[in-house]
Amino acid sequence: MKPSQFAKGFKARPDTTSSEKRTALDRLNAIDGIVDIQHASQTATNGRSSAFAADEQAEAVAGPESEEYRAWRRANRYTAGQIIELPLKAIKPSPFNPRHFYLKASIAELAVNLAKQGQQQAIHVIPDYVNPGMFFVSDGGRRVRALKEANKETVKAVVVDLPVGIESYKLGYDLNVQRDSQTVFDNAVVWRRFLDEQHFQSQRELADHLGLDESTIAVALSIAKLPENVMQEMVARPDRFGSNMAYQISRYHTARGSDATLRLINKITSDDLSTRQVADIVKGRASAQEAPKPAGRQRYAQRLEIKLDGISVGDLKSYGEDRLELRLRGLSRERRDELLHQIEAMLRPDGSKS
Repeated sequence: MKPSQFAKGFKARPDTTSSEKRTALDRLNAIDGIVDIQHASQTATNGRSSAFAADEQAEAVAGPESEEYRAWRRANRYTAGQIIELPLKAIKPSPFNPRHFYLKASIAELAVNLAKQGQQQAIHVIPDYVNPGMFFVSDGGRRVRALKEANKETVKAVVVDLPVGIESYKLGYDLNVQRDSQTVFDNAVVWRRFLDEQHFQSQRELADHLGLDESTIAVALSIAKLPENVMQEMVARPDRFGSNMAYQISRYHTARGSDATLRLINKITSDDLSTRQVADIVKGRASAQEAPKPAGRQRYAQRLEIKLDGISVGDLKSYGEDRLELRLRGLSRERRDELLHQIEAMLRPDGSKS
């Protein structure tokens, strides 16, 4: 089968030069333009109420509504784009959420921020038309988890008109790719489940529908054989554990089991092993204890592991007499910017902190 029009956009960002019909991603991008539309048209327009005027403006921005959404919206007197408060207990994850793994340290840090400053950005939810009063998360799963950890009872939300199914998965995946928050481990778990639940009859069909090479699907399905606790050890370090490295680790796990694999993962992190070195270990050309170092590669003199809230987020290494290397991943945007400003202040010639 040929990839759908939506699958074409799924490969990367939507093609803004295309004359194709507006997709669900276009609809979601249009939400920002109608979030406050309920405040417009406070007076009657052409003899009609302001609510009807706002409705028409919202539809002009977001495009035609589905029948289910329109019926729900009118029954609940909801204006498209309106921010409302919903009980957290009424929010549930979508079975087609592209994300599977969420870093505990990141959730905990966001929970602290939400407890201090409150929720600044609304999540997007989709009505569960089968179970009135319940909603699926479309965008904002991390915020929902953090609000629960902060012991909040409600969440600010915008109710959007999107399907719950494979197309909503593709939409979420595309947004996560743009944000660099999608990992091969999320893909591995979710794609395996899609096949197990027979949303697709083969990995070839899955690849065609998503607009990806079949080899990409095959690698992810190999990684999906890893136990979740093993994958969890790699999720926090996407800079070290991409598709190729994770595939080699899946091969090693098949031969050696979980305990040996966890030791290898620790060694990859501490000794900065390359994918080629790990491949040699998998093939038996080197041992996990004595991995070969490529010629000309400088060995660090000291290494300091950096942890935040008990979770490893990177390291600081020294080389020779004049080189330092700092690598941090898995930080929230706020923590990243805070650390960046502190480092910039330390490196200013005059030592000022302005």
